[in-house]
This record gives sequence, structure tokens and C-alpha cells, in this order.
Amino acid sequence: MKLLDLTLREGEQRPGVHYSVDQKITAARELDSLGVDYIQIGFPVADSRTAEVCDRTDLNASTTGIARSIPSDVMAAIEAGVDVVDLFAPTSDRQLNHVLGIDRNELSEKVTEAANVAHDHGVEVHFSAMDGFRTEPSALDDLFAAIDAEVYTIADTVGSRTPAGVVEHLEALNIELSSIGAHFHDDFGVGTANALAAARLGVGKVDLSVAGLGERAGNAALEEFVVSAIVGDESIDIDVTEDELLPITKNVLTILDEAVKPEKSLLGREVFSHESGLHTAAMLDEPSTFEPFDPAQFGGKRQLLFGNATGRGAAQRLLERSDRQATEERIDRLLEQLHTNSQELSLDEAISLAEEIN
Repeated sequence: MKLLDLTLREGEQRPGVHYSVDQKITAARELDSLGVDYIQIGFPVADSRTAEVCDRTDLNASTTGIARSIPSDVMAAIEAGVDVVDLFAPTSDRQLNHVLGIDRNELSEKVTEAANVAHDHGVEVHFSAMDGFRTEPSALDDLFAAIDAEVYTIADTVGSRTPAGVVEHLEALNIELSSIGAHFHDDFGVGTANALAAARLGVGKVDLSVAGLGERAGNAALEEFVVSAIVGDESIDIDVTEDELLPITKNVLTILDEAVKPEKSLLGREVFSHESGLHTAAMLDEPSTFEPFDPAQFGGKRQLLFGNATGRGAAQRLLERSDRQATEERIDRLLEQLHTNSQELSLDEAISLAEEIN
């Protein structure tokens, strides 16, 4: 299945966030090296930076720009040089009434006209149904049948779905799921879970962002989706540079001046750090006792820390690692030094300390 990264567009939809052209170019190159299939650069009609980014980058991934379903937006995207014009329009009853104020026939005509303009200029066309997961599946079937597009993306625009609802909605469609994309927000905290449910069911594309960056609560997280797809229970076929996932996504965050909380899944500095006495003692023998996977598989690194929380089992193993007999007296002396140390020690530092215990 294909992955569309929308960090550069969704990340900027948060209040007060702005990425420079150079930031977008450098981040796009990082994402391209990861192996995503599409990189969404921006909203061309509203921002000239999209054209400059496209002009200054040569990517393996296809660049995409979003466009309202009107010819002028389509032409702005084409002139910006994107490979894919991603049309969007509201499709739910409430958004049709309160956002556009038109009926479904008018919507179909508008989107069809816009898609034809894009195809006439030789670019790939995607269509994103805003609030699509609150749109009757039969209405989506009718709309998609009228539009000539390579991908039809259904968006959970307000983040109101959970995995069971995602599956139910997608299964009610008549269209082949391999031509469907899925776009989720994290307002309920299940954006990535929703993306995995859609992927497991067989959609052809999912939209993701690094660290889940996006408006409100954010989007489905790229790194969480990839790790879950590879080592979880999902059996989802994706093609990315697996062993560079974490370094690349962290680089993207650095380039964009974005920070993550220390406990942020996969990317926070604390997620592969262990200090609990029970944990470190077991992990010195077998790391998988308290890890779901070896972080090195995705370019990460575990950190075992030793200090005030270190127990007798860990102290014994440290002495054994340092080729010292782990007598009760040595364990006591090592623990005393660890517990009174002003800061935690790394594994190498703790082994060096154990070597000095008489």
C-alpha cells in the first residue's frame, strides 16, 4: 500500500506555525529518503512556497498540492509543478449545507469539472471527501463513480471515528478498496489505530504525518503506523527504509523546529530508556522482556540507566558483566555508590563502576 506524508501541509495548519521554503525542501528530502510514495507540499493557490519547493527539489516521491474543486485552484496547483492535484470538497450533509450551500448534483458537477481540468493538463488526480466518514456510503459511491480520479480519499475530518466505525463504513462501500485512501485526525486519540484498521481492510493509501503533526489533536502518526505495520499484528505490506525510520523522522522534526514530549511514543527521548530495578535486571539478560521490539530495527537505541532505582539483581549482573564475583558485600558496595550518585549512569558507565568495586 502507498503512504502519503502530509507533515509539511498539516503541520502548518496549526495556529502560529510557519515553515520556510528551505525547511520544507530539506524535510521533503528526508521524507523522500524514507521511501514514502507521496509528499504533500502545501496549498498552491494560497501559498507561492509550493511552487518554489517543487522547483528546487527532485524527489522520487510524487509531490501533491491540495486544491478546492474549482478550476482556478487546479491551475494554481498545476502551475506550481506538483505531480498530483489533490482536490477536496465537503461531502457530508451537514458540511454541504453549512460550508458550500449546494446539493449533491452541484457538488458532483463541480468536482468533475475540476478533475477534468487537471487531467487535461496531464497530472494525476486524487479526490478527498471532507467529512467522508460522516457521509452515507451510498452517496460516496455515487460521487466517486462520477469523478475520474486515481485515488478517492475518505477523510475523518473531525476525528470522530473509532476503528470499528472505520471498518463498518469502508465495508459498506461498493468501490474497490484498493482505489480508496484514508485520512484520519486524532481527536479521540485513535488516529493511528483507525489508519491501521483501514489498511488492514485493504485501502490503497493512507495519509500520515511525522509525530502526528496536524491541526487540533493532529493526524495519524507516520512512525507509529510504520512500526505497527511491520512488527504489530496488522500484516500490512509497506515499503520504507525501515532501519532509518526513527533517525529520519527525528531529523524532520529538528528541521521544522518541532519538539516532542519526552514520553512521545517512538520519538520521545525516554521511550527506550529503562531504570526500574526489575526492568534493567531482566533486560541485561534478555532485552525483549520489557521491549516490544529491538529499537535498532528502526534505527533507535535503547538506554539502560542505573542509579537510585537499581536493585540487587541488576547490581549482580553488572558485577558479572565486569568479570567480578558477585558477592553480597560487592553488591552492597555497588548499590551504595549507585544510590548516592548524583545522576544515572549508562550501561557502560555502570560496568566501569562495577569493575572498581573491591
